[in-house]
Amino acid sequence: MSEPWTPDRRPTLTGRLARLGFTDPGRAERLLAEAAGEGVTVSDPLLDTLGAAADPDLALGGLLRLLEALDPAGRAALAADEGVWQRLPAVLGVSSALGEHLARHPDDWRVLGGDGAIQAPAPRTFRDALLRAVGADPDDPEPAARDASQETLIALRAAYRRHLLRLAGRDLSGAADVDEVAAALADLAAAALEAGLAVARAEVPDAGLCRLAVIGMGKCGGRELNYVSDVDVIFVAEPRPGASEPDALRAATRLASALMRACSASTPEGSLWEVDAALRPEGKAGPLVRTLASHRAYYERWAKTWEFQALLKARPVAGDAELGREYADMVGPLVWKAAAGEDFVEDVQAMRRRVEAHLHRQTQESERELKLGPGGLRDIEFAVQLLQLVHGRADDTLRSPNTLEALASLSQGGYVGRDDAAGLASAYRFLRRVEHLIQLHRLRRTHTVPDDDHDLRRLGRALGLRTDPVGEFTALWRRHARGVRTIHEKLFYRPLLRAVARLPEEETRLTPEAARTRLTALGFNDPAGALRHIEALTSGVSRRAAIQRTLLPVMLGWFAAAPDPDAGLLGFRQVSDALGTTPWYLRLLRDEVTVAERMARLLATSRYATDLLLRAPEAVALLGSDDGLAPRSFEALMSEALAAVRRREDDDKAAHESAEDAVAAVRGLRRRELFRTSVADLLGLTDVRTVGEALTDIATVTIEAALQAAVNKIEMERRGPLPTRVAVVAMGRFGGHELGYGSDADVMFVHDPLPGADERDAQTAAHSVAEEMRRLLARPAPDPPLQIDPNLRPEGKAGPLVRTLASYAAYYARWSAPWESQALLRADPIIGDPELGHRFRALIDPVRWPRDGIDDKALREIRRLKARMESERLPRGVERRLHTKLGPGGLSDVEWVAQLLQLQHAHEVAGLRTTRTLAALDAAVRAGLLDETDGEVLSSAWQLATRIRGTVMLVRGRASDLLPTDHHKERSAVTQVLGYPGTGDLLEDYRRHARRARAVVDRVFYGVTD
Repeated sequence: MSEPWTPDRRPTLTGRLARLGFTDPGRAERLLAEAAGEGVTVSDPLLDTLGAAADPDLALGGLLRLLEALDPAGRAALAADEGVWQRLPAVLGVSSALGEHLARHPDDWRVLGGDGAIQAPAPRTFRDALLRAVGADPDDPEPAARDASQETLIALRAAYRRHLLRLAGRDLSGAADVDEVAAALADLAAAALEAGLAVARAEVPDAGLCRLAVIGMGKCGGRELNYVSDVDVIFVAEPRPGASEPDALRAATRLASALMRACSASTPEGSLWEVDAALRPEGKAGPLVRTLASHRAYYERWAKTWEFQALLKARPVAGDAELGREYADMVGPLVWKAAAGEDFVEDVQAMRRRVEAHLHRQTQESERELKLGPGGLRDIEFAVQLLQLVHGRADDTLRSPNTLEALASLSQGGYVGRDDAAGLASAYRFLRRVEHLIQLHRLRRTHTVPDDDHDLRRLGRALGLRTDPVGEFTALWRRHARGVRTIHEKLFYRPLLRAVARLPEEETRLTPEAARTRLTALGFNDPAGALRHIEALTSGVSRRAAIQRTLLPVMLGWFAAAPDPDAGLLGFRQVSDALGTTPWYLRLLRDEVTVAERMARLLATSRYATDLLLRAPEAVALLGSDDGLAPRSFEALMSEALAAVRRREDDDKAAHESAEDAVAAVRGLRRRELFRTSVADLLGLTDVRTVGEALTDIATVTIEAALQAAVNKIEMERRGPLPTRVAVVAMGRFGGHELGYGSDADVMFVHDPLPGADERDAQTAAHSVAEEMRRLLARPAPDPPLQIDPNLRPEGKAGPLVRTLASYAAYYARWSAPWESQALLRADPIIGDPELGHRFRALIDPVRWPRDGIDDKALREIRRLKARMESERLPRGVERRLHTKLGPGGLSDVEWVAQLLQLQHAHEVAGLRTTRTLAALDAAVRAGLLDETDGEVLSSAWQLATRIRGTVMLVRGRASDLLPTDHHKERSAVTQVLGYPGTGDLLEDYRRHARRARAVVDRVFYGVTD
């Protein structure tokens, strides 16, 4: 402490104090001058040390009061202790209350000095010191204070503050982190309760009639206490031998009351804190003390959800240690069974919402609340506790009463993502640190961030923020709060919690014995095989296995609710194996229960969707939301597909490799989009028209991309541009935008030589493009095949694969048959050269929509063709009425009605000039060509038959036009997907629709009258 302050240094001191961080350098100068006049000096190095404090002005005032209270020998000892200056200014710069304590007890500065000040004391140290402070023998099994006088209470408070001072010194100098500080505060509180009980024994004459244990609850029980907090407790008592239970309980109640007064009574040294016993059974309305049996009876019969949540932190902290252990052993199993109660998760969530609503009503400062406000400590604690209670039934590593320890275990066990756990832990430590700093200032119980800039500056500097303490602190706090709130919403309201909580306890532990029995009960046909899958997924200590152990008990129930649980579990294992250690996969299933549930349902229902998912397992990410399953726009799909072709075109690979790579990439896109569409269909998120349009769009962009790749290749081989334009005409269901999952793509190829081009060369080039496109799409690949069928072209298989536009014109002018006009009703030139497609459409429109309709001869021919098709094309041995395509009232019946009306009237009714069946029926009804009721009958029958065909394909993975009647699983799956109670209901509904539709067909198409 060299170079003391003297008056002749005044001109330079003001600026120096300001630079050091003093906010009122003038006042600081006056204090230094007054102290110097009384023989108390402060050296330049010490001023520098004070300037590093959170609040230099506060630190200087506290130091001067301490120096004034010390005698010369004490000041000399203080000046000589180098260690104290590492901690004393830090304490004085944060806590005015501890500065006042030092002014009253100046010799207590010694707990901040020397090497021992940075060592963490053992919990026993606190207990022994506080017992000695009240005159009790720490070695006595039931220590009693010398008396219950105010002097004894004052001694207890002074000793408590002394240890609090030492702990604050370690805290504020960085020698102890927030976890250690909170644990030490809980241990110090437990020691104070023990000392308070010793004082109570001196006050209660019949204390010997009972054994009394004090159970710490809340933050005290979790060893995460604040500097200033109510200490939550529960009292449990038992009579001693020879004492009656009523007498023992009366004595124990007096002891407990006296203990509470010993801690909370006001004295010249203040009080310690309130001892709050409101968490006891029945709360404040219930008896203060109960026996062990009384506690058990209450918890087994009457306890509410929140009481079990509170008991998670129950820990014996004072009094009879053996009785405390008995209490903990009794409540532990009850706590970990609580989550199985009806609506447990919902109750906890509702309670949290009520707390938030109450806070918002009670205070306008809810946004500044560190504890209860949005993104505050309670958000973290409630989320952690709920996860503990739900998953802790089966995993005893989660049963710590300490928030940070439990959070670490939840992360290690895979119940919480690593990033989420790290974010919550970081925010928790920050918020607790801020809470400690706020409470240390005046040693008052508060959780509200101040709004005064001076207080905020002290907080920011105490946290090491120096450039802009107020702004930096506020931004850091808000960032942590936002992060906590986001993670809290995700974890606390995670639907998987409800599913896990509702499982019987034995199902949360996938032991082989219990699992085999349960699998049989759930409907697995091969429980041994299912058990092997489960063991493969859950064995080991990896994080992946831990998450699977959480997911599988719930997913087994979802598999069992679907038609084929065995297939579902097998598919789940295959997808999980395929994705391996992909970090997002299991995290997605755990955090987004919709994905897990939908995945289980799909895998146990649809072979088609399962195959797609196995070939592209990353598509599981699409299951998270309904929006993600909506069909993408045609423009977006086309842009992505053509971009893949252009990327490969720019590669330096050989022409054929570039084309094959391009089409392989586009087929990957097709695979993903087929999965998206099939899932939406299976989940009932779409309708028949949307599915048909989506599947048509997917096929269109795939063929367009393949055509472009083929053109690029042929041009590279020819070393020049094509001598002709090429277009692909969609036909049949493809042209009608009504493709199904198993439909071929019926097409015709048309080309038009460029001016001056050699026609033979143009024909050769166009034919090469068509063949190359077909080859590229026919190459083996891990996706459902897209068969290109060109057999609807003029002359069928006997005709050329590709024709010029002029050749088509000549053919249709001379040779076109009625069936070809009918086939052209679905022709849509949507691929390739747009201008050529437009010209082709103009060419065929008069053929398919004849100006005068059709004559009686053509009508008879069409009817004859229809009847012949019904008799010849229907497979032998099948039940005609169950054939959704060719059977009576099936797809073909409805489509021929629509097409006949188009041939007859499209020249005069613009709405009939469409390739879509349902649009044509709608237009016929609007034009009065078809009765509205008849139109509805035909439309409903067509949509039901289409849905059945699509669902059969989704379930079996193979196309079929027959309603399933023989294979139980397939029949059940189709029935379930379509939403019917039973197979009989589906058959009856289809037959009713088909019967009514056939009646309309007979009347409208065949002209049959009653």
